[in-house]
Amino acid sequence: MSDESAGAGRIPLSVNQEFMCMFDKGDDEGPFGPRYHIVYGWRVRGAVDLGLLQGALDDVVARNEVLRTEVVRDAEPKYQRIHEPSSPELVVRDLTGVAQDDRDRAAEELLIEIEADEYSIRELPLLRAVLGRFDDHDSVLALIAHHTVSDGWSMQLIIKELAECYAARSENRAPDLPEVRQYQEYTRWESTTTTDEALAKPSEFWLDKLADAQITAVPTDFRRSDDLPKNTSVERYLVDPDVTAATLELARSMRSSPFMVLLAAYKVLLREITGNDDITVTTIMSGRGQARFEETIGSFFNLVPLRTDLTGCGSFREVVERTRKTCISALTRQIPFLRLLSDAPELGAPYAADDAAVVAFQVFQFPFVMAAQRVGDLEYSEIRKRLLPAAVSTDIPDGALWTLDIDPAGNEMIGQMQFNSNLFEASTVRDMVSQFQQVLKKSVFSPD
Repeated sequence: MSDESAGAGRIPLSVNQEFMCMFDKGDDEGPFGPRYHIVYGWRVRGAVDLGLLQGALDDVVARNEVLRTEVVRDAEPKYQRIHEPSSPELVVRDLTGVAQDDRDRAAEELLIEIEADEYSIRELPLLRAVLGRFDDHDSVLALIAHHTVSDGWSMQLIIKELAECYAARSENRAPDLPEVRQYQEYTRWESTTTTDEALAKPSEFWLDKLADAQITAVPTDFRRSDDLPKNTSVERYLVDPDVTAATLELARSMRSSPFMVLLAAYKVLLREITGNDDITVTTIMSGRGQARFEETIGSFFNLVPLRTDLTGCGSFREVVERTRKTCISALTRQIPFLRLLSDAPELGAPYAADDAAVVAFQVFQFPFVMAAQRVGDLEYSEIRKRLLPAAVSTDIPDGALWTLDIDPAGNEMIGQMQFNSNLFEASTVRDMVSQFQQVLKKSVFSPD
């Protein structure tokens, strides 16, 4: 593979990429391994032309350098290298034997199968697609991207671009897309905002806020020193509609976001599990920094530690109030998590604990989600209501990741917990999920 002339040279890594390099375990596991990918799926209504779809995939890869970018890890300093555009793999699966009533489940099973598969980081571009065809007008489209070049927000952008490029090819016109800002532009901008001088003031806030703090960890079923084989498994569940409605109403009444209410409930759960009142939870934020990068595809996410002291809280309303204050002060002063660990190394000590693990917490809050969205001749709907567990899924580097996804219509809330099977039993995770649902229900129904 030859370097693209416009992108030749040593492009500096983003802070996010540097963070992943800290956990580099080669090409066979860890953040550069074959299961550190991200998979999203959509039901597509309409007759899909395979030639147009392949061409649209080619367009997306040609348009976005990051999807054909290599992180060169055997040099000092490490750097990004952009390669010439090439065609991403498109696999077609025949699902014509699936009955109409069974298609939703079959679509979810296909996504689970894709998530369990392996994709080498050495095979560029780092975007692939699977099209499962139920009939001539009903399909499942799955997109797979390596997590080093994409995140959840970016997957929404990729499907948006893909749909427009497909429609443009079908209608023999140019795609109606905004001017692309490449990931390397973000990386170069980011380097000016992460100097010691630029981070001096926010670092003071964090050093004070995180004094003597450690990320709250939960007991594991197995010790790290047992050195058991590792997979990332996932448990999924649906929150009761009345609990979802009460959560959203409490958030509105307290001038809080749903994330703040859900995080408050999670902090109560951690207090019940650990017996501690001083709770520090890591959450995952978009990390894009400026509005001009909102349409940029890449791996931007940043971990933010949110510390709240629950001592003396007499009601859940008080927990939400304290959590809201924590979020407002912390999220307006975000700095790279790598810098936080450098300034306060004791914060990350639980990552090395032999009998405990960190469970990060996030709520999906994407600005654009396709739901019965018609682009050209096709209609796209993201497959969000996924409830089937999986023994092997996309990888998380360590511990567990708790995710809640609120349907745009506000009627449903879907949860999942990804966990390392060498640390947790599936039954333990199910118990934690059940306990969280009980805490959330009790809290939002009786906040006082």
